[in-house]
Amino acid sequence: MGLVLIIDDAAFSRRMIRKAIEEAGHQVIEATNGQEGLDMTASESPDCIMTDLLMPEMDGFTFLKALGETNSKIPAIVLSADIQDSAKKKCQELGAFMMLKKPPKAPDIQAAIQKALDSK
Repeated sequence: MGLVLIIDDAAFSRRMIRKAIEEAGHQVIEATNGQEGLDMTASESPDCIMTDLLMPEMDGFTFLKALGETNSKIPAIVLSADIQDSAKKKCQELGAFMMLKKPPKAPDIQAAIQKALDSK
């Protein structure tokens, strides 16, 4: 199974996402903003990343841009309540693997992670 990094400033969201991921048999590490997420990506080498967009210090867009600049091949799944076409397009341009509407359902999280892991 895979190691999944969750990047979200909301503890409640992280708990709900963690539960769904662990139910699918994956390990989880957590970060509360994009900068922590970048640091953990470098030190822990996760197999998949799930990131929020709106966070303090470094938001999800900036995280995706910075991740891309490292030439990382780790698939990043964006979780956001902002599902406007402009946000989706920007995420795709920044290399996001896919986008899920927040709050995501457990089966959607599990399917997205499996699809991301299968793509590697």
